Amino acid sequence: MNCWNCGTANDAAARFCIQCGAPQARTCPVCRHENPAGARFCANCGSPMTDAAASVPVSAPAASTPVAERRLVSVLFVDLVGFTSASEGRDPEETRELLSHYFELARGTVERHGGTIEKFIGDAVMAVWGAPTAHEDDAERAVRAALELVGAVAQITDDKVALRARAGVLTGEAAVTIGAEGQGMVAGDLVNTASRLQGAAEPGTVLVGEATYRAASNAIKFEPAGEHLFKGKASPMAAWRPIAVVARRGGSGRASTLEPPFVGREDELRQLKDLFTATGRESKPRLVTVIGQAGIGKSRLAWEFEKYLDGVVDPAYWHEGRSPAYGEGVSYWALAEMVRRRSGIADGDEAGEARKKLVAMLEEFVPDAGERRWIEPRLSGLLGLAELPSEGREELFSAWRTLFVRIAERAPVIMVFTDLQWADQGLIDFIEDLLGWARSSPILVLALARPELSERRPDFGATVRSVTRINLEPLSDEQMGTLLSGLLPGLERSALEGIVERAEGIPLYAVETVRMLLDT
Repeated sequence: MNCWNCGTANDAAARFCIQCGAPQARTCPVCRHENPAGARFCANCGSPMTDAAASVPVSAPAASTPVAERRLVSVLFVDLVGFTSASEGRDPEETRELLSHYFELARGTVERHGGTIEKFIGDAVMAVWGAPTAHEDDAERAVRAALELVGAVAQITDDKVALRARAGVLTGEAAVTIGAEGQGMVAGDLVNTASRLQGAAEPGTVLVGEATYRAASNAIKFEPAGEHLFKGKASPMAAWRPIAVVARRGGSGRASTLEPPFVGREDELRQLKDLFTATGRESKPRLVTVIGQAGIGKSRLAWEFEKYLDGVVDPAYWHEGRSPAYGEGVSYWALAEMVRRRSGIADGDEAGEARKKLVAMLEEFVPDAGERRWIEPRLSGLLGLAELPSEGREELFSAWRTLFVRIAERAPVIMVFTDLQWADQGLIDFIEDLLGWARSSPILVLALARPELSERRPDFGATVRSVTRINLEPLSDEQMGTLLSGLLPGLERSALEGIVERAEGIPLYAVETVRMLLDT
């Protein structure tokens, strides 16, 4: 191994050069990660490994002098529309409290999506992704944050003013000063153009540039927003308007068929987000039951919730399982599905291979070897890989719930039980047992069911400390019209009214009618 400083050959295990004494591990100037001597870029954060950085011993504190460089970043500008005029005549203290709430909302939204607040300018917010830490999906994160923030601002109201926001997101190279966070970290033409792009957006909407559109279009649905000529630009700039997040990060899970817009359940989704945040903050379990007839949107609500969680930086372990309406060996089917997916067990795996994956999963989440030996045969029995131990149900429940408690020690756990109205009584008992026993674990159980669940088990959740029930009602005719217009723009009014009347507020009926018409 040759010294990076003087070129002298050194032993591979040498910590300092035998000729010049330079340290042979190169420390990243941004994240302080120790890299091999010949590294040109940091293996942890991707920052360039400058010679100045290499001369800093591993144990030394980070350099206090800011480092300037060019980086690919995504810049977000958000401002309030008409806030200055709306504030005239208001009590200054009320205005300050309203702005403080807005700034707190902006900071929380940006940070949840992995961005950094650069500065507040009056009632405008500037945030950046890609500095000081870069991710491969920074552009998508920025658009997700913009959509969420613009939507959330519309919910901030008081007796005198209803707030509306608009936003712009632009991706490209900019001058970045590492170590100058909150002090002009990002500068250049990109910043000015992003600000002007935001000013061109209609109230309640977001505009993005071409690079952002291309980087985020796998997971986010866009529509063209025309060309805009900005001051100082020789030619117009094309813009796109993000409509909705339609997949997990990178495009995973995107529907291959038409997906209707998410309409009429915004309050319920916001409630789920708040309950999840409280679950993690308080480190306590919660039960949320979502009740509604078939096709009314229970699964869609859960899908929107999953996409949201997938886009934020705070880790969470998502588990989902469905209770089938009939069949043999379905008593704990939904729970078994959750364990299979957590273990990475595929449908075609032979028993030996499946058991190896199960053991590997337990080694990852259950530190104690004795506890793993106790849990494994009871999970193998649950998955049908072996005979269940001949013991009481209490012992099985104890082993199964211990797994999820151990996972929750790493990060909050979400368990989504779909079609719980068809579940065996044993599974419903297990859910209550889990939530009653894991009193200091951040576990959120989301139970999706038809009203029949209440008829079968009217006291479901009675022993759980924190229970929330969300009843989904049919959509209004206006909401159904919005859904259909978003699903199939240009639909003739007579056809739209006919479908709305037949659907009776059930989104699935309307969507399937449109798909049938398109097929024929």
